[in-house]
Amino acid sequence: MSDPPAPGLDRRAFAAAALGAALALPQRAAALDAAPAEPTGGPKSGPIAILLYPGMTALDVVGPQNLLAGLGPIQLVAARAGPVASDTGLAITATHDFESCARDLDVLLVPGGDGTPVQMNDAPTLAFLADRAARAAWVTSVCTGSLILGAAGLLRGYRATAHWCVREAVLPLLGAVPVDGRVVFDRNRVTAAGVSAGLDFALALAARLRGEAYAKTAQLVAEYAPQPPFQAGSPAAAGPETTAAAAVILAELTAGARRVASER
Repeated sequence: MSDPPAPGLDRRAFAAAALGAALALPQRAAALDAAPAEPTGGPKSGPIAILLYPGMTALDVVGPQNLLAGLGPIQLVAARAGPVASDTGLAITATHDFESCARDLDVLLVPGGDGTPVQMNDAPTLAFLADRAARAAWVTSVCTGSLILGAAGLLRGYRATAHWCVREAVLPLLGAVPVDGRVVFDRNRVTAAGVSAGLDFALALAARLRGEAYAKTAQLVAEYAPQPPFQAGSPAAAGPETTAAAAVILAELTAGARRVASER
């Protein structure tokens, strides 16, 4: 059993070390053999780039970043380095701009958020994504981030998911095949449904990259054992009244994304 972190030890470094130690468990070989093998290759340790943009949803970024932090260096990338405000005002600092971001990535991740329609029409962002995706091992998104991937031409002919408010209405306009799924893998494209699905996405991807034992340990370190107080996480579970209220809140995002997609 590992000793607890010494005072002042970086928590992220300790978590990464603890997760790495999990790979020495006897079941490591079986876990790696059982993990799906696309794309082929051994454990990944290359750069992970997460796109930041004004109006992103912070949890789309922070949830996956927390669970993937032990897998390799993470670059938070925006058009310009520095603080980037989320759709609720919380700022996240971009460590790299488009030019300084690593050219060859293991994972390229695009979050969703209220700023999605603007990014779907932003030429520098779309050019950056198209360039890095051409060489990335995995091209991924959370929530409406899949619409930004789609606007960059990266989901044409791929099965994909997104937040329920845009999945059926917008993804087909971008050439994607909409799937009602929490996390959808199609070749090296991985898309997750709305916001909280980013946690499920990160664990599923971690299992592909480093094996099931690693992903399970990451889940336990995070104590990710969801027990929501209400069964209202999907339109079917929430019912028509709650769904209608949520749709009003999401109406501007839905309409904006549909408009941009239909004009592409």
